[in-house]
Amino acid sequence: MTKPSEPPAIPGPRDGSAEPRGNVIPVPPRLTKAVIRNFRLLRRTELSFTDKVTLCVGRNNTGKTSLAKLFAFFVARKKTALHIEDFSADCYEEFLAAHRLFASGEAEQARDTVPAITLTLHIAYDKDCSEYGPLAPFVVDLDPDCSEVVIRFAYALGDGALKEFFGGVPVGPDATVILEGLGRGIPKHFEMSVMAVDPTDEANVRPVDLADVRTLVRVDFVEAQRGLDDEGEGHAAPIGAVFEQLLTAAEKSQNATWLEELAVSIDRTLGDTSGSLDSSLQEVRQRVAPTLRAFGYPGLGNQEFVTAARLDSKRLLRNFARIHYPGVAGVRFPESYNGLGTRNLVMILLRLFTCYRDHTATSPESGIHLVFLEEPEAHLHPQMQEAFIQRLTYSVSLFPRIDVQMRASMPGQAGAVEESGTVIGSSRPRWNAQFVVTTHSAHVANRGHFSDIRYFRKEEDAVESGSEPGPARTVIRDLSQVTGDERFLRKYLTLTRADLYFADKVILVEGASERVFVPAAEEALAARRPGEMPQHQYVTLMEVGGAYAHRFYPLLKILGIPALIITDLDPVDDRETKIRKCLVSESGRTSNQSIRAWSPEMADITVAELLQRAETDPPIAGGSMCLAYQVPEEPGGPCGRTFEDAFALANRYLFGIPTGDASAEELEHQARSRVETRRSKVDFVLDHVLGDHPWQVPKYIRRGLEWLMAQDGTATKADVQ
Repeated sequence: MTKPSEPPAIPGPRDGSAEPRGNVIPVPPRLTKAVIRNFRLLRRTELSFTDKVTLCVGRNNTGKTSLAKLFAFFVARKKTALHIEDFSADCYEEFLAAHRLFASGEAEQARDTVPAITLTLHIAYDKDCSEYGPLAPFVVDLDPDCSEVVIRFAYALGDGALKEFFGGVPVGPDATVILEGLGRGIPKHFEMSVMAVDPTDEANVRPVDLADVRTLVRVDFVEAQRGLDDEGEGHAAPIGAVFEQLLTAAEKSQNATWLEELAVSIDRTLGDTSGSLDSSLQEVRQRVAPTLRAFGYPGLGNQEFVTAARLDSKRLLRNFARIHYPGVAGVRFPESYNGLGTRNLVMILLRLFTCYRDHTATSPESGIHLVFLEEPEAHLHPQMQEAFIQRLTYSVSLFPRIDVQMRASMPGQAGAVEESGTVIGSSRPRWNAQFVVTTHSAHVANRGHFSDIRYFRKEEDAVESGSEPGPARTVIRDLSQVTGDERFLRKYLTLTRADLYFADKVILVEGASERVFVPAAEEALAARRPGEMPQHQYVTLMEVGGAYAHRFYPLLKILGIPALIITDLDPVDDRETKIRKCLVSESGRTSNQSIRAWSPEMADITVAELLQRAETDPPIAGGSMCLAYQVPEEPGGPCGRTFEDAFALANRYLFGIPTGDASAEELEHQARSRVETRRSKVDFVLDHVLGDHPWQVPKYIRRGLEWLMAQDGTATKADVQ
């Protein structure tokens, strides 16, 4: 990579004034967006970051971990090379096309066709700041109103490597053989580059040094933890490693005097101990010396050996530091005796504090600190999960305050500490951290801010029935873009702990009776149709009420997972001034908002039209959603207005409803009178679901469940909007 020339100094605000306007404290730079191309499932993906915590949710194998791996490769440099399996599956055909072009002599076109993995970071800053600091190398635009820098990482075929990359791979019909040959050349001939890009003109770029990037943006990773200590043989002690990292950070720091003094004190103590060990080891050597001489050591020209003990404080911490808990009568319990949840929480907090210390020791005050936290919910009970995600942003101010208090309390340290935790007379800013949390916990997701959630959704191109599915790719949905009902959705998901973000499919029902009945109906249908009703998918069931299901429609469309909405017809007679409930056979219109909000043409639809539509186009489906409401068990027959009515009409013999020539209106009346005498709706369901008599699933629920189970819940079709 070409080392860039030193960028010109930028003395003041973009408008050319010497000082920032007024006494406004400049806002620190923030990472706002990452654009990813061609990395695993992240084929063409954008992720917008929040200022504090970005919550990444979604089902397994949707690219959440890949996001962290890409940052680890480009920014943290955890790996030095990528391989062909790290490219998106769509790229394989591009490699083959480039190979064909090269073989036909079109070298220039071949180079343009070779795919590259890229990560583009967008960083916003205060254009009125007095100095740019670590931002300076990346400001390449001339627009005084621009307040963004863009950094692009690329892993691409190196200059002059085209012939070497393609030349050794012969042309042939077997695509697998060609891709294997090209795959072997990727680590050899692909290189990483970093460019500063003009936000106003993408053609205006300048190579920058990776060290400058890492000065501006530091990335740390807190992986899912499984405990601090273990009694198993050969187990590394992660708590000791954390303390080692703290002392290492102290050596680099210019402001952690208290940690420096602690490290010096430990080394001084170890030096005294080393002297005692030296004397003991020399005594052991003298006792062993006669045995060595018997075997001819040291021999002619050889020197006598001496022994010396060298104790390294950091290595001692890594290998021997342990957590213990006080017991009774002076007995101490090892860390492994404590609960896994507490151990995980302690480890996460210590790792976060270590990341903070290392960042402040090596990065400028205005540097961005991006911290990835992988599944922090491991082993934590639900209440602790919720408390953790709610308090995570508090650490941004807590850790600097603890640091300041520690320094102020050390002997010889000047400066009183205010109640806020800052040293009087100190102007040190707070920790400029942004967190990216990946989680599979509904408790973590639902306690975070709704607008902070980024939903990872795997998509496939729609193909004809029976055809092989195309390559899957991830689309990241920003839930802050859900308009209209954000407040309601956030409150509902928080109160109900719904695991909507992690389900393959979802069923929305009106009330408690459907919530109890639908799982039993699924089991009944699966038992009657073995092999036809897949049971291996994760289906979440949510009770939302008839007045609220439609408020989930925008969110469900963004999530794109197959969703079945089971609701009631709720017919009413609105011909008079006073609207009254009526039977289905009396026609009328529906008062159910879930039906009326389904589409514009259903806003004022009659019940008769709804029944006709359900018969001609069963079930009523649109995109990834299906609407199920009561329909007659047989054409022209009676129809229930609620679940209880429909269940009675589907199981007439259980309720003593005749099957003769009675009119639909009369049968509906009988069904209504039979179910109205029951106790509660839940008791009504339990009496039959748990009873000894066989029962039938009402037609509208059966058709809806059959539709849902026929949907592929593993990936959303790309044409869903």
